[in-house]
Amino acid sequence: MANQERGELVVGLDIGTTKICAVVGEVLDNQVDIIGVGTHPSVGLRKGVVVNIESTVNSIKKAVAEAEMMAGCNISSVYVGIAGSHVTGVNSDGVIAVKNREIRQEEIDKVVENAKAIPLGQDQEVIHVLPQEFKVDGQGGIQDPLGMTGVRLEAKVHIVTGSVTAVHNIIKCCNRAGLEVDDVVLEPIASAEAVLTPEEKELGVALIDIGGGTSDLAVFAENCIQRTYVLGIGGHNLTNDLSIGLRTPLKAAEKLKENYGCAVSSMIDKDQAIEVPSVGGRKSRKLSQRVMGEILEPRVEEMLSLINHELVNSGTKHMVNAGLVLTGGTAMLTHISDLAEQIFDLAVRIGYPRNIGGVTDVVNTPQCATGVGLVIYGMKCENERGIRDRGTKGIGGLARKIKGLFGKII
Repeated sequence: MANQERGELVVGLDIGTTKICAVVGEVLDNQVDIIGVGTHPSVGLRKGVVVNIESTVNSIKKAVAEAEMMAGCNISSVYVGIAGSHVTGVNSDGVIAVKNREIRQEEIDKVVENAKAIPLGQDQEVIHVLPQEFKVDGQGGIQDPLGMTGVRLEAKVHIVTGSVTAVHNIIKCCNRAGLEVDDVVLEPIASAEAVLTPEEKELGVALIDIGGGTSDLAVFAENCIQRTYVLGIGGHNLTNDLSIGLRTPLKAAEKLKENYGCAVSSMIDKDQAIEVPSVGGRKSRKLSQRVMGEILEPRVEEMLSLINHELVNSGTKHMVNAGLVLTGGTAMLTHISDLAEQIFDLAVRIGYPRNIGGVTDVVNTPQCATGVGLVIYGMKCENERGIRDRGTKGIGGLARKIKGLFGKII
């Protein structure tokens, strides 16, 4: 949240491995106008997990200060994204008997609580409980059973869990940066809010959000989340491969990737040359751009193939009738959609933030998908609550996360 005397403001904070992005959205009549954006290189995280509290806090403060300056407001609380290989997703079922035959909100909450009762590791906690479908007396395909008549209520839910340590270190960093945490949100779920269409979620779509430290998968079908998965390989691995293969500093490798990165080396003119900085004060060299493509392509192919393997093994690939959407910074690689189409044998598009106003020229990039998605997710949460709970730190109660979740993920 941000304090301002105009529309209601919601703030998303994407704490990534390579960058931190704070996005301020002004909500007017269920329309989001982005009025402030702040970014800063991320120092203190590895593969989405905090490894240095102080460095992360300082990076958060700088990104937030930049967003405050652009938006002309004071930011006090945020919806924060989380990713990392510690995150897992599992589907679960619950069932209860209905008292008095009419289904009330307390029965819906109870059956979801029942479905949530899965064994958790010692260092695991629930981040999301996302309803997929309800059944009343065996009749399925029900999204909201409130007020229906029956004696047996079943729920199918998707449960996202994460490391207690990782989640609470993210919250601690935000608190030490002077921010309350409205909610902790799995990053691909947030990104989906920004880049997917309702038609894609209904027909079946796979979203792959390729960040700096991880590549995150979310599969939607019939307007529900069906599968989530986090792969511990991301854009930083590509940068590291370039740094080693071209014998150039990491910062130079990142810049080369951003300016000339291509996922299909055969599409690069072999006579196209690039200047590659050397290490140790040595002179820079001119190399064929195709050499860089030949370093990047195998890693991108590996990354996408592992995600395709997960889609097949999880039994969700047949649901992906609307194709694949790539987003995140690595989605900016030239011809990555062509390579993905070959690997997945699906239609592929690049996901840009959609249906937003304001400074769209600043956020109209896959790199900002998570930050913008967090704002949209937050707007829907605020609409569901009806009132603002400014005093809450941390993740919040189960009832807050369950009530109206179908509206949030559709």
